[in-house]
Amino acid sequence: MSSSTIGQKKERKQPLFLKGLFQSDVARVAGGTILGISMLASAVVAGGMVGLAVSFRNLPDVRLLGSYAPTETSYIYDVKGKLLSSLHGEANRRVVGLNQISPNLKRAVLAIEDSHFYYHHGINPTSIGRALIVNFKSGGVEEGASTLTMQLVKNIFLSHERTYSRKLAEGVLAIRVEQIFEKDEILEMYLNNIYWGHNNYGAQTAAESYFNKPASQLTLAEASMMAGLIQAPEAFSPFNNYKLAKQRQALVLSRMRELGWITVEEEKTALNQKLALGKPTSWQGSKLPYVTDAVIQELNEKFGRETVLKGGMRVQTTVDYNMQKAAEANIQRAYQTLRGRGLAAKNLQISLVAVDPRTHFVKALVGGVDYKKSQLNRAIQSRRQPGSAFKPFVYYTAFASGRFTPDSVVNDAPISIRDGSIYYRPKNYGGGFSGPTSLRMALMKSSNIPAVILGQRVGTEKVVEVCRRLGFKSPLIAVPSLPLGSVDVTPLEMAGAYATFASNGWHSDPTIIVRVTDSRGNVLFDNTPKPKLVLDPWATASLTSVLQGVISGGTATSAQIGRPAAGKTGTTDSERNVWFVGYVPQLATAVWIGDDTNRALGKGITGGGYAAPIWRNFMLEALKNEPVKYFPSPAKFPRPSK
Repeated sequence: MSSSTIGQKKERKQPLFLKGLFQSDVARVAGGTILGISMLASAVVAGGMVGLAVSFRNLPDVRLLGSYAPTETSYIYDVKGKLLSSLHGEANRRVVGLNQISPNLKRAVLAIEDSHFYYHHGINPTSIGRALIVNFKSGGVEEGASTLTMQLVKNIFLSHERTYSRKLAEGVLAIRVEQIFEKDEILEMYLNNIYWGHNNYGAQTAAESYFNKPASQLTLAEASMMAGLIQAPEAFSPFNNYKLAKQRQALVLSRMRELGWITVEEEKTALNQKLALGKPTSWQGSKLPYVTDAVIQELNEKFGRETVLKGGMRVQTTVDYNMQKAAEANIQRAYQTLRGRGLAAKNLQISLVAVDPRTHFVKALVGGVDYKKSQLNRAIQSRRQPGSAFKPFVYYTAFASGRFTPDSVVNDAPISIRDGSIYYRPKNYGGGFSGPTSLRMALMKSSNIPAVILGQRVGTEKVVEVCRRLGFKSPLIAVPSLPLGSVDVTPLEMAGAYATFASNGWHSDPTIIVRVTDSRGNVLFDNTPKPKLVLDPWATASLTSVLQGVISGGTATSAQIGRPAAGKTGTTDSERNVWFVGYVPQLATAVWIGDDTNRALGKGITGGGYAAPIWRNFMLEALKNEPVKYFPSPAKFPRPSK
């Protein structure tokens, strides 16, 4: 933009929130200068800045402000819109429109910082003259005479060193800004960029912190106190020095009265109003820390940490806050109960993951018994052997091969399988053998030998292939012991896979994020489910019918919830890990119990006796408002051919 256009800005119009506040004949300014003289002097000084502008050819292009996006806080919400956490670097900021800021705050800020903002062209000659005299006498830069526009360009483009050259640069840039942008646009940028103390940048986060309300709802008393903070936010903060904050508030109110913007009565009422202070919010913890940790991990992988902290994202998670709190409370009660039952593990932990089979959205995720003591999220970061909870993947593979049905018979008897140079000789839990037995009964009783036999007949590599289709990312090795859960997997992987059984073969990758937008509502990431049929419907329905028997009369009768449900227990060697993973058509949930050091939990501790009751208690609460639904019968689907 050429310097010849300086000072040619169209006549300023008084904004609505100032209508009727100025006297029509005169507006008082510092030293009693007449407004008309001030405006004339402003034009003269603006013309004089033309020469200076030539010397500042290398200054930033203020047109960049048109697309400037300040660093902004990102927010994480539950599936229904409840705020869970905020993410930011140094600057905690939420950008809002000028119409979302209380007129009380706009007037208060203008009164104390730049009462002639809507009349000057970026610089105020009267203030400059006063500052020149003060600074000449002191021999340095003691008084700034900055307008709001000059403060804005300083915060965005320039350093904060107190030198004459920087002040001149401020003036040039301020005039350029006012040639391009309307006053309301400048005021909006200013109120969203200014620092208000305690890592709050912008009026919105400051209002939420100091008074626990949005900027649009600030009263005159609250607004005048906030306006008084701008000069030295930490020093004048009511959190740090309430008495000093009140003195600053009185100064702002007095200035507003002198300008004729409020009456004496309004000044007195605001000054005497009792203020209900909030608390610093910039570094508050998450309401659901295990959930938000998982969300942040996924966001960082997708967008990068810098964007997550400064990009002003609005993240809608899949998690239901009430269901999550119910899960956490359930885990706490279970922990105390297990301790009361003499569970000796020193580092006892419990994890729970619930997934909606219709969407594969994670509805609840508990990574441990106490986040404050341990931030390790065992639901997604710890891999543990699932034991017999892995068997359904083997049985499904057998049913899908077309060679087996739930009524097929295998011989539960000692076997020996050569695995390289060694022989693998599996045993049933508790010892003993049942002889010829149906696959239905074998899975209900969780017999080991039939599962290993099935793995050999259908091929363990085929089982691994099925698991990959079900979303397992953990390393899976096709060894003879695979059917007994000799691999390490996460609770989330187990819950997600069983959710596909619950949906009768329809699968989406489990996720904890529904949608991500920027602060203006532009969609950055849309995770609308796109389910695919990855399992054979007959084989899946057949498996579910067998797993219903596990609860009705097998190893998990303690998981009965008064409605159709299917699931499987899991207990590993030496009772190091115990599991129960089960589902209804609306929800699949995995529960894991173990010791962080992988020590044995104690003799006789099983998934049916310890994990299944936790599952039952959670599901009863999670499903209390859900109708009873039934699983599809295998008879509805054609059986796969051999």
